[in-house]
Amino acid sequence: MKIEGEVALVTGAASGLGEATARRLSARGAKVVVLDLSAEAAEKTAAEIGGVGYGADVSDASAVEAIFTDVTREHGAPRIVVSCAGIGTASRILPRDGSLTIDLFERTLRINLLGTYTVMNIAARVMAAAAPLDEDGARGVIVNTASVAYEDGQIGQAAYSASKGGVTAMTLPAARELARFGIRVMTIAPGLFETGMSAGLPDDIRAEILANVPFPSRMGLPDEYARLAEQIVENPMLNGSVIRLDAAARMPPK
Repeated sequence: MKIEGEVALVTGAASGLGEATARRLSARGAKVVVLDLSAEAAEKTAAEIGGVGYGADVSDASAVEAIFTDVTREHGAPRIVVSCAGIGTASRILPRDGSLTIDLFERTLRINLLGTYTVMNIAARVMAAAAPLDEDGARGVIVNTASVAYEDGQIGQAAYSASKGGVTAMTLPAARELARFGIRVMTIAPGLFETGMSAGLPDDIRAEILANVPFPSRMGLPDEYARLAEQIVENPMLNGSVIRLDAAARMPPK
């Protein structure tokens, strides 16, 4: 599917992987909708790339629906949707202080999993109502974001791994269901990338993790994620799969 001239909506797009994706799609000629929890940050990024910015919690269905309605009315139906919004949490099932961590588990799933599903659900409805774009009957593509933690979850990542495992698990059934509408669904599972989420890692932890990255032995760059998202949009045979973007790394237990 072509990128130029289409409307693309990217969540978590005011920083990190989402911002890099928004900038790359804009450079390729898309009208980019920058959606982030912070409306101010979203509008700032949007202003820099000639897009439009909105603030919303991706797990708030009514807010997300209102944004899609407004965007479709003003600019046309988003045909490219990339979900990068999420939180990184770390908490043991049995912490040393003996406290319960159920609230954190629920919050992580609500934002990472429910938020991704909410955006996909509403995006699919909007895309399905739009006209086909080409001879294949393509109406749009949805790219979700998981993490290598869905397979290689470390100690303290039970909630995070569960949320990202949910994102990967719904990739194929979503792609199969939406195929009749000409909507593709893919998931990218990044390894360790240079984002705000990883910026706070202590040097010793960072060094230990990078020691397990075969090649290239470094942190991934946000634009490398954005390039893969771009390639997924343009390659019509990419559908229903999860792609690990991790330089062949496998995370250690802790």
